[in-house]
Amino acid sequence: MSSDGPDAIDALERALGHRFRDSVLVRRALTHASYANETEDAEDNETLELLGDSVLNFLVTERLFAAYPLEGEGTLTKARSLLVSEEHFAGLARRVGLGPLLRLSPGEERAGGRDRDARLADAFEAVFAALLLDGGIEAARAAARRLFDADLAALDLAELHRRDPKTALQERAQAEGKPLPVYRLVEESGPPHDRRFAYEVSYGDGVSARGEGNSKKDAQRDAADALLKRLDLSISSDQP
Repeated sequence: MSSDGPDAIDALERALGHRFRDSVLVRRALTHASYANETEDAEDNETLELLGDSVLNFLVTERLFAAYPLEGEGTLTKARSLLVSEEHFAGLARRVGLGPLLRLSPGEERAGGRDRDARLADAFEAVFAALLLDGGIEAARAAARRLFDADLAALDLAELHRRDPKTALQERAQAEGKPLPVYRLVEESGPPHDRRFAYEVSYGDGVSARGEGNSKKDAQRDAADALLKRLDLSISSDQP
């Protein structure tokens, strides 16, 4: 059974830093479709999830842009993908105590829905949509700062750079005063359902490397990674 009484909602509001004027709205955000399908006059949270997903993507991107104004697009995109992932949303949902508040059907309850990442992440998105509708964008922005800033500050940017070789190569070129890397498609093969791409990336004075992948982006990343390794190896061999 859910625990969605006044005390439980009050604890959620304290965690979010927002007092809901419309209690019906927040209860809807906590209502899974399984419950709504079996309960008269209950609305599920699916459309709120859609709005909440967009709101959270915007707010997290805004926080990243403010916190790391000198970082490249690729690094910020990687950071955002971590912060707006289902896994991270589910963790935040647990942090603010959403699990016990979910309104689920008995069948979904028995199936362990209250602790499923997907259910928790969906409810987290829906709650943010409810917050936006109830208090406006500034209320949602304040809650985003409250919940995301600690995790945002803990991001390992060096690891993100390693995970995004195209950004790392571009930043290296800029730091060395060289033209930006140029990517050229050199081969495309395989049947339509299993295409294979090969790209060559050129850097500086005739230095190049080749990469392959099942998508153009993957092939470009592979090429950038290969070139970074070649450049690092060249520096190592030049040292006494």
